[in-house]
Amino acid sequence: MESLKQKILSEGIVLSDQVLKVDAFLNHQIDPALMQQIGHEFAQRFAGQGITKIVTIEASGIAPAVMAGLELGIPVIFARKFQSLTLKDDLLISKVFSFTKQTESTIAISARHLTAADKVLVIDDFLANGHAAKALIDLIQQAGAQVAGIGIVIEKSFQEGRNLLESEGYRVESLARVAALENGQVRFLD
Repeated sequence: MESLKQKILSEGIVLSDQVLKVDAFLNHQIDPALMQQIGHEFAQRFAGQGITKIVTIEASGIAPAVMAGLELGIPVIFARKFQSLTLKDDLLISKVFSFTKQTESTIAISARHLTAADKVLVIDDFLANGHAAKALIDLIQQAGAQVAGIGIVIEKSFQEGRNLLESEGYRVESLARVAALENGQVRFLD
C-alpha cells in the first residue's frame, strides 16, 4: 500500500535494526484518513471470504481493525491485555510475548462474543515474530471459530512471523513489508 509506505518513510523513525517507531500515525497518534485507507484495503483483500468478525489486540490494532470492520460491516473484538472488573466471566485466555516491550501479557476475550459459527479475520499493527497473531489464533480456536486470514499493517519481513503463520496454513496479507531497518533507513520488500 503505497500511501502507508510513504507515511512510514516520512514519519517513521528507525530506532534500531529491529525497531521501527510509528507513533506519529499508528500506535500513539492516529492518522484517521490513513486508517480509513487501511481499513478499505483490508476489506478489499479479504472480500468474499464470509468473514463475520474481526479480532485484534489492544491497543494499536484497534484503529485499523475498526476501519476494516466498518468497511466490511462486521463487529470488531479486541483482546484485552488485562482483566478488569467487567471482563471476568466466560473468558477465552491466552498469553502473548511482546517483542517491543519484552514482556509477556495475558490477553482475554469474552466467550460471548466469539462462537464456533464465526469466521474471523485477525488484524494487527505489526508482525514480527508472530506471537501476537498466534495468541489471537489461540483465542479464536478456543471458541471453535475459523481463522479466515491475518491482516497486518506493517510486517517486519526479516523476522520469522510470516513464515511461522504461513507454515501453519494461514493466509497473511501485509500492507507494508519491511525488508530491513538499516542505518536509520527503512527498506521495503516490495
